[in-house]
Amino acid sequence: MATVTSGCPECDGSLKQDGCETVCVHCGLVVSEDSIDRGPEWRSFEDDETDSARTGAPLTRSRHDRGLSTEIGRSTRLKGRKRRQMARLRRQHRRAQVSSKRERNQVYAFTEIRRIVGSLGLSAAIRDRACVLFESAQTEDLLQGRSLEGFAAAAVYATCRTEGVARTVEELCRAARAEPNELRAAYDALNRELGLPTGPIDPREYVPRFASELSLPDETRSRAEGLVDEARDRGLIGGRNPAGVAAACLYTAAQERGGELTQAEAAGVADVTPVTLRATYTELQE
Repeated sequence: MATVTSGCPECDGSLKQDGCETVCVHCGLVVSEDSIDRGPEWRSFEDDETDSARTGAPLTRSRHDRGLSTEIGRSTRLKGRKRRQMARLRRQHRRAQVSSKRERNQVYAFTEIRRIVGSLGLSAAIRDRACVLFESAQTEDLLQGRSLEGFAAAAVYATCRTEGVARTVEELCRAARAEPNELRAAYDALNRELGLPTGPIDPREYVPRFASELSLPDETRSRAEGLVDEARDRGLIGGRNPAGVAAACLYTAAQERGGELTQAEAAGVADVTPVTLRATYTELQE
């Protein structure tokens, strides 16, 4: 509250600004009143990290309307005819929020992207960038003849690739409603037409997550990361599945330390076959 320098016209007491009113602190006289309260709409408490003035929900790229739409609420106090009327209004309001096939596709695909991101435990930044990538694919007319589910999953996978987040195609397909061939076809179209800055995935990115899922000690994880570096120096990574290379390095490190990790367990966490794992393991032994 800001204190006003001029005194009260009744008692010459000091004045203070209280909301939209200027009040004398001694006699309580309201000296002036502003019809607009320029303060926050509710109280701010000392433990608040931010100002609690009402500003509405933040804008988000994961909604087709950027989160600017409104919603007609529900009330248990409405009965009979009024309740049915509000239900009709809500239904018409939802229909009016989507005005074209493009927006309808965005609503469905963005919902699928949010579900995949939530299922895989990815960040909000990955979610928003995947939605922007899907919107770019729409602008370039890449969706014709292809499934929305495949493009939603491919957008998440492509964003993970560009941001250096290690996720396999099989992991995406388990969380998505798309088949692996649909995801790969959509990803190839995105990569070809939009020129995504995706490079080869470093197998080292998979090692910590695989080691955590297999409950391996830190010493084994650290040794596996060293084996990945050795495999790269010897040229064993090129042309191989990076998840399979990471699993083979973890298996090799576990065997060196007398662990009980089996090839089937290591291959299962990387979504590769034991044959793929053994090929890398054999070359590492040599």
